[in-house]
Amino acid sequence: MPTQKSLVLPAAQANWEVKVTDVPTPGPQDVLVKIAATALNPLDWKIQAFGLYVQKYPHIAGCEAAGTVEEVGGEVKNLAKGDKILFQGDFANTHATFQQYCIVPAARTSQIPDNISFDQAASVPLGLATVATGLWSHHPDAKSANWPAPWEQEGSTKFAGKPALILGGASSVGQYAIQLAKLSGHSPIITTASAHNAASLKSLGATHVLDRSRAPEDVLREIQKITGGTAIEYVYDPIATADTQVLAYDALAPGGTLILTLPPAIPEDKLKDGAGKRVIVVFGSVHAPFNRALGVELCSRLTDWLRTGVIVPNRVEVLPKGLVGISEGLERLKQGKVSGTKLVVRPQETP
Repeated sequence: MPTQKSLVLPAAQANWEVKVTDVPTPGPQDVLVKIAATALNPLDWKIQAFGLYVQKYPHIAGCEAAGTVEEVGGEVKNLAKGDKILFQGDFANTHATFQQYCIVPAARTSQIPDNISFDQAASVPLGLATVATGLWSHHPDAKSANWPAPWEQEGSTKFAGKPALILGGASSVGQYAIQLAKLSGHSPIITTASAHNAASLKSLGATHVLDRSRAPEDVLREIQKITGGTAIEYVYDPIATADTQVLAYDALAPGGTLILTLPPAIPEDKLKDGAGKRVIVVFGSVHAPFNRALGVELCSRLTDWLRTGVIVPNRVEVLPKGLVGISEGLERLKQGKVSGTKLVVRPQETP
């Protein structure tokens, strides 16, 4: 059986190690991908630190990548060997992306247009899915606002002229939240970020960028000025610390929807007086059974969105030494030393 190099977590809270593992075999509806680039996410260090989502060890992490189709399952019609694709990884070792090869269901992949590099493409799948599944997934079990997607009836008109607040706009997820708010017709689109990220966030669709270091009461006052008192019915908080969640909840209108990427940390007394405010904790995987239908729809449109600039990838920083460079990169994410950029490695460059 052919082998490869993978970054493995041998036990709970252990150190990452590069190991030789078997190259997996695709099922009839899967493809085997030679991974050219895989991106790092806060989830990855949290898996190591807290054991999130991991059922057994040794564990291979990594949840978004881009690469070339190496082998095609017998029932696959939409891809051929040699196609360049981007995709979201999954929690099974065979489907994880911190390795040189993995398998992925062909229906939930997107071909990479010529104007996007492998490194850029790897920055897209998880961040985009984390926002889209929290907004547009219609399955009854989905962690979603259950709003119409832009390709559905009312999807591009229902929110026209309605303000959106995206906290942490310079985060990877925040950048996609801004772009999807624009795609859905929200206006104004208000975000918080460091001043040096303001220009890039405005290029993605933010109309107002407020300094994230300002006191919460100042931010709330400024939001009121910007909206002219119009209620904010949609807030997305990808940072989801206790502080940002309280700000998000306070900014939200009665009956509005707050989407979080982490469990609620809003004080109980606020929740009791919340006037029907809806709080959703997203599960941002297109491979979850309740998100698969949306995942297929999203992936089928993403190639054109990237080609035409509807969706713009994150700016990327490529780390050296392939899989070996991941540990240091995850430590930087853990320390909060990454802003406005996505860290990417090239597994094939692993020494």
